[in-house]
Amino acid sequence: MKKISVIGLGYIGLPTAAMFASHKAQVIGVDINQHAVDTINQGKIHIVEPELDTIVHSAVTEGYLRATTQPEPSDAFLIAVPTPFKGNYEPDLSHVKSACEAIAPVLKQGDIVILESTSPVGSTEQMVQWLSRWRKDLTIATEKSDECDIYVAYCPERVLPGQVVRELVENDRIIGGINPVSSQKAKEVYQIFVRGELLVSNARTAEMAKLTENAYRDVNIAFANELSLICDKLDINVWDLISLANRHPRVNILKPGPGVGGHCIAVDPWFIVNKTPEQARLIHSARVVNDSKPDWVILQVKNAVSKLEALGQPKEMIKIACFGLAFKPDIDDLRESPALNITNKLDKLYPGQILAVEPNINVEPKSLAKTSVRMTGYEEAIQQAHLLVLLVSHKEFKEIAQHSNAQQLIIDTVGIAANQQ
Repeated sequence: MKKISVIGLGYIGLPTAAMFASHKAQVIGVDINQHAVDTINQGKIHIVEPELDTIVHSAVTEGYLRATTQPEPSDAFLIAVPTPFKGNYEPDLSHVKSACEAIAPVLKQGDIVILESTSPVGSTEQMVQWLSRWRKDLTIATEKSDECDIYVAYCPERVLPGQVVRELVENDRIIGGINPVSSQKAKEVYQIFVRGELLVSNARTAEMAKLTENAYRDVNIAFANELSLICDKLDINVWDLISLANRHPRVNILKPGPGVGGHCIAVDPWFIVNKTPEQARLIHSARVVNDSKPDWVILQVKNAVSKLEALGQPKEMIKIACFGLAFKPDIDDLRESPALNITNKLDKLYPGQILAVEPNINVEPKSLAKTSVRMTGYEEAIQQAHLLVLLVSHKEFKEIAQHSNAQQLIIDTVGIAANQQ
């Protein structure tokens, strides 16, 4: 593999491109975002991920990584673009289709196309159909034969934001070729930097494996979130309860939160439900529980505001500080974030009264641009707010209970204050 192209330079694509480049492969990063392309070509990064900035800077400086907006001829093409769902939870593969259409003109005999984006079952086969339509002069891989000009495989990422650099290298990788020879070609690509085991399967099983991993996590989170609802009803401290229950040698309950965010866990289970609605009953129920948790948080805020009113504080003067907008701790990723969703909804209920604190971003999120939410720093929010709503357990918030005063009310959705008692 003399040259590798990575299509999509986001939270997965850029670290992947950097890993190949750090192992002396020539890498072309492709993205339609000109700002991202320009930033990378300066040896900088446009996302927050520990250690990635150093790796990208070295790769660009040494000439192994270059970004562009147009695909170029390569030996391997890795597609790492978004795969959201539409309003009715139907998978949206338009970004994958656009990526295939973009690379089709530069494909040549012997190339391999690898889909990394989390996708519903059958997506890799759909990709074969698209490529076959746009390159009738080339034989695209099929299940029926190992004879082909273009190899195709599905190889999903399975990394944790904040630890992507390490996990890309160390984690086992699923290799799901359309045919066995495509699997072998894909193995050769990932052997460049992956030290984990390369587990060979077929495309459909690999697609379902990725969805299964995230659906499993979603169900476990839903159990914790449902416990928090039950404990609230029964006047039980959920954090104490979980701590005690987890002393059982075979119990490991996760921590509840304000919902589930990110592009994977909040999205992928719907791909399973969409394909098999009658069979995926537990998976569907977990999604409903987790998607409804932000509304429960909103209700807690309303109740707290009523308490402050009862104490003589005029409703329109009550300041509410939302601590955290990202979907998980210590990253800048706002995709499908329940914290951001809650902040937006609170602004509609209490316009001009919402403060937001997010230490991992420097620019106001677009979704807040037309709201009256005011981005502010940690100390100012503590000083001004009557109600503190803890939505993400960023390290900057760990001592928030100690910094608050007795007159302030705290709604702790992630257990920060519980750990300080």
